[in-house]
Amino acid sequence: MLWATAGVITLGFLLALQLVAHHLGIPGPITQQAREVIHAPKSGFLLYAAMALTMVVLTWRQRLIALGAAIGIDLVFLAVRWATGSGLAEDGHPFGNGALWVVLGLAVIALTRRTGAERLLLLKGVGLGLLLVTGRKTGDTWLLITSQTLPVTLDPYIAMADHALGNPSWLAGRLLEASGPVGEHALDYVYAQLAVAAVVVALYQLRHVAAERRFPRHHLVRTFLVIGLVGPAIYMIYPVVGPMFAYGPDGGTWAAADLWPHTLPPVTAPYHLPFDEITPRNCMPSLHTAWATAIFIHSRQGPRALRVAGAFWLVATLAATLGFGWHYGVDLVAGVVFAYTIEAGLRTFDRGWDRAGILLVAYGTVVFAALLTAYRFAALEMAAYPWLAGPLVLLVMASVVYGYRRLTGLWEGATVPAPRAEPQPEPA
Repeated sequence: MLWATAGVITLGFLLALQLVAHHLGIPGPITQQAREVIHAPKSGFLLYAAMALTMVVLTWRQRLIALGAAIGIDLVFLAVRWATGSGLAEDGHPFGNGALWVVLGLAVIALTRRTGAERLLLLKGVGLGLLLVTGRKTGDTWLLITSQTLPVTLDPYIAMADHALGNPSWLAGRLLEASGPVGEHALDYVYAQLAVAAVVVALYQLRHVAAERRFPRHHLVRTFLVIGLVGPAIYMIYPVVGPMFAYGPDGGTWAAADLWPHTLPPVTAPYHLPFDEITPRNCMPSLHTAWATAIFIHSRQGPRALRVAGAFWLVATLAATLGFGWHYGVDLVAGVVFAYTIEAGLRTFDRGWDRAGILLVAYGTVVFAALLTAYRFAALEMAAYPWLAGPLVLLVMASVVYGYRRLTGLWEGATVPAPRAEPQPEPA
């Protein structure tokens, strides 16, 4: 019932988003995904990562056959494009169609050649892979919608609030600039392949699915999807484009000033900043930070190499979001609180909504709302008293992290009491 309900809700959401996109004259998530069946995909790595998620329900022999089929189909597509001279789209990849065809083929096999529990398990695997890809397409559509429906941004408010943290984006931007092209390319790759890193952690968590014939109750993909579903809704009420656009050269004539990353914005009364209809308003909260935080949380249960990789991806993602001027420091704080609150909610749902979990989710929600309210209505005061506002912002973020760590530690350390022995009848 849970999987069926989630499927119906997801399908309804996609159809609604597709209709809104059609009304605005932009491609919707269903249109974008359907194009990749034939056209050069936007992200071949993501499609193969989705296929890898689907293959957790297959045996090793079936996985090798699926992988070989995907590679073979991609080679056929490449040969046809080369022979016809069609080439690739500007942002297209030379591979990935084969992976999508394999996932769709497994769905057909599940419906026509499997029955009962085997059919359900295979459909769950297909759904997991398609949700990863669909989540990416949904996010792309959300970004286009924010740019066309929100004519002003709140960047001057966020820039003032960021003074409380010492304007970390300006510092990181200068450091990244000093690192040269090597550092820029490395961080850009880490930032762009966040979904692939998530799949690596998810594959570790789902490694026993094929043997046990069932999915674990909680895993990273669930957290990823919920973050991607809820986060963009906040963009609609808190539009922010980031320092590279609002205070940098990429903003063009729409920028408040050309200051980033060498000159700090002056402490002045914030205002609503009109902006173009192209740049996404996708900064508050930083969902890349939220996703990287989720990877970090879930990697803690893995071996040493996975824990190191999870910590590296979190640090590198934070450095990229700040260094490229895509986010302010306060965006990252909100993203961390957002991720831990979502994770606490999912873990609490699995445990039947116990009192301690409900209180933690409520506390994280209040902290998140308080941060956004302070950024909007007390930004100038935060800039005027950074020695007070900065530590306070970091303290409330740390309190949510500490609350989650403490509660999950209690959950994992809890023991089930042994059943009471039944009284034995006395011998006659």
